[in-house]
Amino acid sequence: MTQTATPNPVTWFEIHSADPDRTKAFYGSVFGWTFDDSMPGYSMIDLGDGAPIGGGIAHNDNQYPNDAVFLVQVPDVAAALAAVTEHGGSVVAEQQQTPIGLTFGYAANPDGSVFGVWCPPAE
Repeated sequence: MTQTATPNPVTWFEIHSADPDRTKAFYGSVFGWTFDDSMPGYSMIDLGDGAPIGGGIAHNDNQYPNDAVFLVQVPDVAAALAAVTEHGGSVVAEQQQTPIGLTFGYAANPDGSVFGVWCPPAE
């Protein structure tokens, strides 16, 4: 069997938390993760060199569920969200863009499981 690159791979995960300090203490104690809190409202998870994917803790201020989601890297977030609805899923959060140009959105599959899609900033 020939190994090929996965189209649209899972490259990021997020843990949504109303109590990010407790969440960081938990994962830090269990897995030894460390965190970078330099971005307001978001803690980058430092998984060490060579980690296959990255992650962060989104401070949700109780505005959406405390959960963990995976994010799929796509070339076009709007097109991915359109494909979700075309195939029986739903859009949970429309496309948004960060100040550095990263775009993302959240969707649910037909069973209601939430996941994200994202695209890095254009170079």
